[in-house]
Amino acid sequence: MEVREFIRKEVSDWEDEEVGRARFKAFSGQRSDWEPTYRFWNHLILSIAKHFRLLIISPSQVKNNWFNRNGLTPLCLDQVLLEMYNEGEIVRSGDIMDPTSGRMSILLRKFTNLMLKPTPSLEALLQDRLILTTLLKDKAVEVVKLLSESHWTCSCVVTMKKFQDICGGPEEASAVLSHLSETGKAQYLSIRKKEFVEGVKVSLSSAPVSNISSLDSDVLHLVSTTERLQQQLDVIDRRCEMSKKSALAFLRSGNKKVALRHARELKLANESREKCASFLNRVEEVLSVIANAESTKKVSEAIQIGAQAIKENNISVEEVEFCLQELEESIESQKQVEKALESTPSYTDVEDEDIEEEFNNLELEVGSENLQVSTSQMGVDSAVEVEALESADSLSDALSNLKLTGNTNRESASKNPMLAMRQNKSKKLELEAT
Repeated sequence: MEVREFIRKEVSDWEDEEVGRARFKAFSGQRSDWEPTYRFWNHLILSIAKHFRLLIISPSQVKNNWFNRNGLTPLCLDQVLLEMYNEGEIVRSGDIMDPTSGRMSILLRKFTNLMLKPTPSLEALLQDRLILTTLLKDKAVEVVKLLSESHWTCSCVVTMKKFQDICGGPEEASAVLSHLSETGKAQYLSIRKKEFVEGVKVSLSSAPVSNISSLDSDVLHLVSTTERLQQQLDVIDRRCEMSKKSALAFLRSGNKKVALRHARELKLANESREKCASFLNRVEEVLSVIANAESTKKVSEAIQIGAQAIKENNISVEEVEFCLQELEESIESQKQVEKALESTPSYTDVEDEDIEEEFNNLELEVGSENLQVSTSQMGVDSAVEVEALESADSLSDALSNLKLTGNTNRESASKNPMLAMRQNKSKKLELEAT
């Protein structure tokens, strides 16, 4: 997206002629008269710079390219930039401190700017490159965050080339380094051994960066060596790829002699790569040892500080052991929870085909079970029907027997009530038996 397209999207009435004439007019009268127009241009300049990640802007580019509408440019833009400078929203690139100078020079320059801030003329302001202070601070925070992601120590040393790549260019790196040096978060360093090497030491914690030591210079030399070795590896890899492609091409065409020559070049390149990679690994091991030593030193300092705090606060050894025991128990409990969560089966990696196959198997099993149940049910129903028929036949036989002996029993019962009761009881027993 171009700047002009972004402006049309950001400002809905940008193409309105009447509104445009009012905005493009020069400032006149009191500040309250042109304050809304100034805020409009101020907000638009900052919005464009943030969207396109422009840390440094050129007044001529802003005036002639960004806000050129049908050949017309804002007459008030020079005054807008001057007001932004007076409010501290922009600074000239010539006003920033030289980060390559010593710390005393930086402090002296900072004190001078606070006491006697020079006010440049409008012409001098428009001829210089302008740095947006808000974006400068955001960029500095972003750079420190990126370095923190690749370093786990409280400070780091990087080459100037690496720092420039992170910042987006030499000019941006100079502005960011100047800001970090002013705030005490970074310091410039350089060494001259076989060649001149520049670097930056950056604090990755809330504490200010420590003074440059001989160890920092050695680390810078090692870091520079790793970058050069990595560049050599990249060159060797490209050469290996070209030799391999050439050897295969000549081999397919039948020119075995030339293919053999490229194969030899490939072999030599691979041997050179192994030596370079071995040397690179050794240098990286040394850097790792230095980083581990720095961590050990920090841990030792922390232990000493903790011991001093225990003494000052009159904390007993038993209380410390109790706190450590509680901490170990909580850590062990957390590990058990994590282990239980890890042991929980995950179903995210199951393929749809596997699920469908398993579903079909389940359908077959359910179908066979239903068939067995229906067959057994039919057998039960048949048995019940047979048993019911047999019970009905037995009941009819019992009733027939009752009819045959009914008259005799009734006569005997009328003569002897006790005999009748015994006969009734015997009938019940007969029915139960049948």
